[in-house]
Formats: sequence, structure tokens, C-alpha cells
Amino acid sequence: MSRELLMLVDALAREKNVDKDIVFAALELALASATKKRIHDEADVRVEIDRETGSFESFRRWLVVPDEEVEITEQQIGLTDAQEQLPDITLGDYIEETLEPIDFGRIGAQAAKQVILQKIRDAEREQVLNDFLERKEHLVTGTVKRMEKGNAIIEAGRIEALLPRDQMIPKENLRPGDRVRAWLKKIDRAARGPQLILSRTAPEFIMKLFELEVPEIEDGLLEIKSAARDPGVRAKIAVKSNDQRVDPIGTCVGMRGSRVTAVTNELAGERVDIVLWSQDPAQFVIGALAPAEVSSIVVDEEKHAMDVVVDEANLAIAIGRGGQNVRLASELTGWTINLMTVEESQQKQQTETAGIRQIFMEKLDVDEEVADILIQEGFSTLEEVAYVPLAEMLEIDAFDEATVNELRERARNVLLTEAIVDEEHLEKVADDMLELEGMDKQLAARLAKNGVCTRDDLADLAVDELTEMTGIDDERAKALITTARAHWFAEEQ
Repeated sequence: MSRELLMLVDALAREKNVDKDIVFAALELALASATKKRIHDEADVRVEIDRETGSFESFRRWLVVPDEEVEITEQQIGLTDAQEQLPDITLGDYIEETLEPIDFGRIGAQAAKQVILQKIRDAEREQVLNDFLERKEHLVTGTVKRMEKGNAIIEAGRIEALLPRDQMIPKENLRPGDRVRAWLKKIDRAARGPQLILSRTAPEFIMKLFELEVPEIEDGLLEIKSAARDPGVRAKIAVKSNDQRVDPIGTCVGMRGSRVTAVTNELAGERVDIVLWSQDPAQFVIGALAPAEVSSIVVDEEKHAMDVVVDEANLAIAIGRGGQNVRLASELTGWTINLMTVEESQQKQQTETAGIRQIFMEKLDVDEEVADILIQEGFSTLEEVAYVPLAEMLEIDAFDEATVNELRERARNVLLTEAIVDEEHLEKVADDMLELEGMDKQLAARLAKNGVCTRDDLADLAVDELTEMTGIDDERAKALITTARAHWFAEEQ
């Protein structure tokens, strides 16, 4: 029997091109499954085959758990009972009992065979997947094998991949036999069907296509920094030259547009704008909004946003059809872009100036003239008045040294008073609210002043209530409320 078992393992390993250990493990599983049927379906059985002789032993085992956590007596044993048998045993160990080996010739041979073959099939599949992954091919080329519910099953060599309907370019009509390229989006090892999930709509796909068409990218002379797409319609890519002698845009376009045309043809006519990447975010955004011409730009580092001013003639071009141009520019650069006309910009500036003027007049107890001088000199917060180097403030012609010192003193006193008040309010704030992602002490203190002291208080607010209460923007308010409500849905599930 032992010799037969070794011969069977050897034959299966060679036939299926898998490691012998995998076949041994499958046999051990089959023997354990058959032995369980003889004892109890819930029993935990372990079978160990000697890799040299082919002989095997069977064990029934129980996991040692705390006495109060014993739920399945066929598989678990309390620590107290376990220590009566083996005094040195600890939680997480197993107590084993040797079983009389089952006759291999008499087990449900069919069932054992199914277990073994399934295990081997899984191992074969894993091996094929690992061989593919070792090649590090992020761009997959294959043939459409069949269509299933609108999804395409792609055959790429010995492996199958799935191209979901929502990852195909709109209006694209793939049929069995078509040659297709796609980006390897993710690997789903748990999937019973194809484990490679592909995409033809991902921004990475267009970046890889340009790498194929532009040898300078592989050589390191050029670099594609980012990409944004409206699949099948329009795309933007940002390119950077690592060699001053190489023109990044001209190189990607190619002779008579040959290179960009090849990419466009692969993407069902998707028009590609090639943008020069810049380390300066404002310059990058200006380039990304082309062909629109930008009049001026204001960068808000804190909100990671930019107010981009364009004249009336350029506004429609900057926005693009259905907001496409500004949306792609925002995705490409990673910045929130607020487009506005010169009039809208001036109006916004006036509103903001009026707000700052009011704060200075109230908090520093000064008249409108002094507040306006501070604003004209570039001051926008009390912190700046209090802590900007003294030498800088003394450069203001309209103020003498005594006035400067008085303004700084008043600003510091206000900030100190506010900090003390904030600390008092923070004492009322629950830890679960302070720990929320996106929350800070200053915002928590502002909420506490309005009676919002716990996570549930925050979760009950509407977005407009939160923005009115704290002055934060809609996007941050929405994210905070969603985070605060997350535990409600977790409890429901």
C-alpha cells in the first residue's frame, strides 16, 4: 500500500507538472476527509504521510481555548480540561489522539480522487499565475475567447483574464476572436474564474501605450508623470523631459503625428492632449487647461485648490463640453480647479477682504483705515499680525513703532484668549470625535461651542449646518459627516 501511494504521488506530480508536496497535501486532505466521515462530520482530523516510506498516521485533535469559549466540542477543548491531560499545554495548542489508520483502498475512492484533482488544479492554476506575474507584464495582449453578460474573457497565452463591461471603452464592440490590449488592473486570487482583472479605461493604460510607442520613455529620456481620461472621447497626459535636448511634446506626437495617432487608434479615436509637466503647480494647471488662456491664478495650499481667472471669451474653452476640459485638468494635476471670470474673481476678493476687515476691526479694536492698511500690506489673519517678524511690520510707512507693538500685543492677547476658550470647550469633546479622520482641535472646539461634542452629534448634522457652523467647505464637511456616520452602518451589518 505504501509503495502504491508513493507511485501514485510520483505519477500525478509528473503528469500535472506540480510539486510532489502539493500532491501529498491533497492526499492527506482526502484521507482526513474520509476519516472524519467515519468519526463525526465536525471532528478535526489530521493525516500525516511519510514522504520517504509512504506510510501514514491519522490524528484526531482539539484546539485548546478558554473554558468559556468552547463552542464546538468536537473541535475544541477548554484549558482546564486540557491541562488535566497535559499540565504544560497552553491556549492555541492542540491535544491530539492517534486514530487507527483508515484503509486507503476502502475510503470513498471517488471523493478522494475529486479532492486530489481539485487541489492539483488549484496548484496548476497558481503556478500559471505566478509564471505570468514573474514576467511583470502590466500590459496584457490577448484574444477575446468569449463574451459573458457583456464582460469579455481574454485568453493571454496559458492564462485567462476578465475585461469587465465597465472597463471597456464606451461604444466599443468586442467580439470573440478580436485581438485586444488592456492594462492589468488587479489580481483576484480568490476568484473561481479568471483571476486577472483588466481595464481599457484606466489612465495607466494610456501611459503604457505611450511607453510602447515612444522609445525615449523606456530609455529614461522622457517620463509620463500623470494621465486623465474621458474614455473614448478625450485624454490628457503630462510629460517631462529628463534631457534638455529632447522636446517632450514633439517626441510624444511623433513624425507627422504617427505616435499619438497609434495610441488614438488603439483607444477608439480618443483625442489626446499632451501637456508639459511642471514642478510649479500653478504653471502645471495653466498648461493642463490649454487651449484656454489663463488671466491670473490664486493658489490655496491648505485646501489644495486654485482659483483660476479667465476672461469671458476663454471661459467656455476652459470648461470644455460638459465640463470635460476642467475636470480632466483637475484629475491630471491633482488640484481642485475653481474657474471664474474677472468679475467673479473681484467679487470673491471683495467678499473675502470684507470678512478679514471685519475680523481686524472687531478683534484688534481698530478703525477701517488701519484694517485696510493691514490688508493692503498682505496681512490676512491675526496670527500673521501677532507673529510676523517685527522688522517686516516696521517697514509699513503708515505705522510707527508704537502702533506696530500695540497691534502685535492686541493680536497676541486675542489669540491667547481664544486658545484658553478653545481648551475649555475641548474638555467637553468626546475622544471618539477627536479621533475622527479629518478632525482637528480647532474645529472640534468650534463644534463644541455649538453643542456638538460627540461623534453622533456630528453624524446628525446636515452638510449645510456644518459649513455654516464652522466655515469649512462643503467637501470637507461631507467627508467628516460620512466618517462620523460610518459606525452606524457597521453596527447594522
